[in-house]
Amino acid sequence: MNNTINLLVGSQNPVKIQAARDAMAQYFPHAILICHGINAPSGVPAQPLTEEKTRQGALNRLDYCCAQQAADYYLTMEGGVDNFADGPATFAYIALADADGRRSVGRSANLPLPQQVFDDLLNGEELGAVMDRLFHTHNIKQAGGAIGLLTRGEASRASIYTQAILLAMAPLLHPGLYRGELPSPPQR
Repeated sequence: MNNTINLLVGSQNPVKIQAARDAMAQYFPHAILICHGINAPSGVPAQPLTEEKTRQGALNRLDYCCAQQAADYYLTMEGGVDNFADGPATFAYIALADADGRRSVGRSANLPLPQQVFDDLLNGEELGAVMDRLFHTHNIKQAGGAIGLLTRGEASRASIYTQAILLAMAPLLHPGLYRGELPSPPQR
């Protein structure tokens, strides 16, 4: 029996690749996970400034990945920012597909952003660069991200991606239920 699962991640960012591996390892603890990333274009600005563009970026990356090569699962993540009723926040959209073409889209929780940071983003900067400048870090987007900095390390970019992937997997794990089919009663 082949217990190997091939994962294709729509990014070469090590944080995103590790989050995909970590999430899938929780669902498939006895499988050999072969996980690699490719540079998948988002088709949206490098720093998406709306929820809609962020979601579209994740979907565009997923379409690209699915067209490139065969895999058991395709996973893409797109981080973005928007200004909500309670103020500016950063978040991520997750888009997944399996080898049968079933898809699911999920979203992470919001991390509130200081208005000063959001203003810098509106002026064309990327979140990682703004956070590097404010916290005197280097390439934080490939480490803990703004999430790690603003939560004093209690959460990280990887932990948020991992959680969002775990949740977005539900429709792929129970496709019949998401098509409206009732589960079979337990066997006695």
